[in-house]
Amino acid sequence: MARRLRFNGTDSKNGACPAIHEDLDTREVIVQGKPLTDPDDLSQLQHFGPGDAAVVVPRELLVNHGPKEMERVAKLIGPDEFARLFETFEYSAWHLETRRGYASDREDLGYAEFLRTGTAPMDLGSSWCANIRRQTSAGKYVGRVRIVDNPPAEGQQFLLSYAACNAATGEDVRNLWREDAQRLHLPDEDFWLFDSRLVVVLHFDHEDVLGDLEIITEPAVVLRYCQVRDAAVHGSVPYDEFAAQLHD
Repeated sequence: MARRLRFNGTDSKNGACPAIHEDLDTREVIVQGKPLTDPDDLSQLQHFGPGDAAVVVPRELLVNHGPKEMERVAKLIGPDEFARLFETFEYSAWHLETRRGYASDREDLGYAEFLRTGTAPMDLGSSWCANIRRQTSAGKYVGRVRIVDNPPAEGQQFLLSYAACNAATGEDVRNLWREDAQRLHLPDEDFWLFDSRLVVVLHFDHEDVLGDLEIITEPAVVLRYCQVRDAAVHGSVPYDEFAAQLHD
């Protein structure tokens, strides 16, 4: 079925390109202009796939005729696409954990072992740990800050013990008391931040089951999450120092 396109405008004086159209159903923007074909130019484009096309347009075209209003609509991704982000990120991956527990942890065999022994097992042979070790061995940064209630909930105690396994993969694992997180105005939501350019917000239900995975790439919004990361890291302490505080 053909798209329903609306002509937004052109700065051309003779009806030629460049021009901008908008898809009335998907809200996607179609920019037409002179194709960029020089191989040396194309080689400089990041994230340029074999089926992609690049066009060159004046900056004024986007300013004058690009959409000005932005009614943000959540964009969701599936588990497979989310998993690929941990294999394809270039520089850094960082996680804020805010919940008192996670259903996925409670379903893990290691959780039962923790309840029985008080110590979470080291599962460095898992696919998750193997991949994170590959990434950190390549010089990439992987880190997380876990917010902890006082006293810690059972799920948080499990993660405090499991942090040794996270750290063994090369992760920078840190903790922060919830009252300090509130003082720093950190959001009460879990998210992953990749390469300081895209965010995946993890939505959970009241039983701590992971549901929607919302991806955000708008630069201004991503910047706010970068600021959250900086505040969280600044206010937190390494997991082993934090665990020692609990036993003082």
